[in-house]
Amino acid sequence: MKVARNPEDIHLPVAPYVHQIEVTGPQRWLTLSGQIGMEKDGTVPEEPLAQMKLALENIRKNLESANMEIQDLTKLVFYCVGEMNADQRKQIISDFLGDHLPCTTLMYVVALATPTLKVEIDAWACKEV
Repeated sequence: MKVARNPEDIHLPVAPYVHQIEVTGPQRWLTLSGQIGMEKDGTVPEEPLAQMKLALENIRKNLESANMEIQDLTKLVFYCVGEMNADQRKQIISDFLGDHLPCTTLMYVVALATPTLKVEIDAWACKEV
Protein backbone atom coordinates (compact mmCIF):
# COMPACT_ATOMS: atom_id res chain seq x y z
CA MET A 1 0.00 0.00 0.00
CA LYS A 2 1.12 3.57 -0.71
CA VAL A 3 0.10 6.41 1.61
CA ALA A 4 0.90 10.00 0.60
CA ARG A 5 1.17 12.57 3.38
CA ASN A 6 1.95 16.20 4.07
CA PRO A 7 2.79 16.42 7.80
CA GLU A 8 0.82 19.16 9.53
CA ASP A 9 3.87 20.54 11.35
CA ILE A 10 5.79 21.58 8.19
CA HIS A 11 5.01 23.94 5.31
CA LEU A 12 2.65 22.95 2.52
CA PRO A 13 4.30 21.81 -0.72
CA VAL A 14 5.31 24.75 -2.92
CA ALA A 15 4.37 22.97 -6.17
CA PRO A 16 2.34 19.92 -7.20
CA TYR A 17 4.02 17.24 -5.08
CA VAL A 18 3.62 15.53 -1.73
CA HIS A 19 6.20 15.59 1.09
CA GLN A 20 6.21 11.85 1.71
CA ILE A 21 4.93 8.53 0.47
CA GLU A 22 5.07 5.53 2.76
CA VAL A 23 5.10 2.12 1.10
CA THR A 24 4.10 -1.00 3.04
CA GLY A 25 3.27 -4.56 2.09
CA PRO A 26 4.35 -6.56 -0.94
CA GLN A 27 5.36 -4.22 -3.75
CA ARG A 28 7.04 -4.46 -7.11
CA TRP A 29 9.61 -1.63 -7.40
CA LEU A 30 10.85 -0.05 -10.63
CA THR A 31 13.94 2.17 -10.64
CA LEU A 32 14.70 4.03 -13.86
CA SER A 33 17.99 5.39 -15.05
CA GLY A 34 17.86 9.11 -15.74
CA GLN A 35 15.56 9.66 -18.72
CA ILE A 36 16.50 12.31 -21.27
CA GLY A 37 14.59 14.07 -24.01
CA MET A 38 15.82 11.88 -26.85
CA GLU A 39 13.72 10.34 -29.61
CA LYS A 40 14.11 6.66 -30.48
CA ASP A 41 16.14 7.70 -33.56
CA GLY A 42 18.63 9.56 -31.33
CA THR A 43 17.48 13.10 -32.10
CA VAL A 44 17.26 15.61 -29.25
CA PRO A 45 15.17 18.79 -29.48
CA GLU A 46 17.14 21.97 -28.88
CA GLU A 47 14.51 23.59 -26.61
CA PRO A 48 14.79 22.52 -22.92
CA LEU A 49 11.02 22.39 -22.37
CA ALA A 50 10.63 20.12 -25.41
CA GLN A 51 13.33 17.90 -23.91
CA MET A 52 11.38 17.80 -20.63
CA LYS A 53 8.18 16.72 -22.41
CA LEU A 54 10.05 14.00 -24.25
CA ALA A 55 11.89 12.78 -21.12
CA LEU A 56 8.54 12.50 -19.33
CA GLU A 57 7.12 10.59 -22.29
CA ASN A 58 10.11 8.24 -22.08
CA ILE A 59 9.26 7.69 -18.40
CA ARG A 60 5.67 6.89 -19.40
CA LYS A 61 6.93 4.34 -21.97
CA ASN A 62 9.21 2.74 -19.36
CA LEU A 63 6.30 2.48 -16.93
CA GLU A 64 4.07 0.92 -19.58
CA SER A 65 6.75 -1.64 -20.48
CA ALA A 66 6.79 -2.68 -16.79
CA ASN A 67 2.98 -2.82 -16.63
CA MET A 68 2.85 0.31 -14.49
CA GLU A 69 1.27 3.75 -14.88
CA ILE A 70 1.79 7.34 -13.79
CA GLN A 71 -0.07 6.70 -10.50
CA ASP A 72 2.65 4.20 -9.55
CA LEU A 73 5.36 6.89 -9.50
CA THR A 74 6.66 7.60 -6.01
CA LYS A 75 9.57 9.97 -6.76
CA LEU A 76 10.79 12.17 -9.61
CA VAL A 77 14.09 14.08 -9.60
CA PHE A 78 14.50 16.73 -12.30
CA TYR A 79 17.98 17.90 -13.32
CA CYS A 80 17.86 21.04 -15.49
CA VAL A 81 20.57 23.04 -17.24
CA GLY A 82 20.03 26.72 -18.02
CA GLU A 83 16.96 28.88 -17.81
CA MET A 84 13.45 27.79 -18.69
CA ASN A 85 10.08 29.37 -18.14
CA ALA A 86 8.93 28.22 -14.69
CA ASP A 87 5.20 28.47 -15.48
CA GLN A 88 5.59 26.42 -18.65
CA ARG A 89 7.78 23.88 -16.80
CA LYS A 90 5.14 23.49 -14.07
CA GLN A 91 2.40 23.10 -16.70
CA ILE A 92 4.33 20.36 -18.53
CA ILE A 93 4.84 18.45 -15.27
CA SER A 94 1.22 18.98 -14.24
CA ASP A 95 -0.07 17.79 -17.62
CA PHE A 96 2.06 14.66 -17.31
CA LEU A 97 1.07 13.83 -13.72
CA GLY A 98 -2.61 14.77 -13.89
CA ASP A 99 -3.98 14.54 -10.35
CA HIS A 100 -1.15 12.25 -9.15
CA LEU A 101 1.32 13.83 -6.73
CA PRO A 102 4.59 11.92 -6.26
CA CYS A 103 7.51 13.19 -4.19
CA THR A 104 9.66 15.45 -6.38
CA THR A 105 12.94 17.31 -6.40
CA LEU A 106 14.03 19.83 -9.03
CA MET A 107 17.55 21.19 -9.26
CA TYR A 108 19.57 23.23 -11.67
CA VAL A 109 22.96 21.77 -12.50
CA VAL A 110 25.93 23.08 -14.46
CA ALA A 111 25.83 20.34 -17.09
CA LEU A 112 24.59 16.86 -17.94
CA ALA A 113 26.36 14.06 -19.85
CA THR A 114 26.63 16.07 -23.09
CA PRO A 115 26.15 19.77 -23.87
CA THR A 116 23.06 18.95 -25.97
CA LEU A 117 21.14 17.65 -22.95
CA LYS A 118 19.27 20.23 -20.88
CA VAL A 119 16.93 17.93 -18.88
CA GLU A 120 17.31 14.55 -17.20
CA ILE A 121 14.72 12.95 -14.92
CA ASP A 122 15.17 10.11 -12.42
CA ALA A 123 12.05 8.13 -11.52
CA TRP A 124 10.98 5.49 -9.00
CA ALA A 125 7.69 3.64 -9.06
CA CYS A 126 6.06 0.83 -7.14
CA LYS A 127 2.95 -1.25 -7.65
CA GLU A 128 1.17 -3.61 -5.32
CA VAL A 129 1.76 -7.26 -6.14
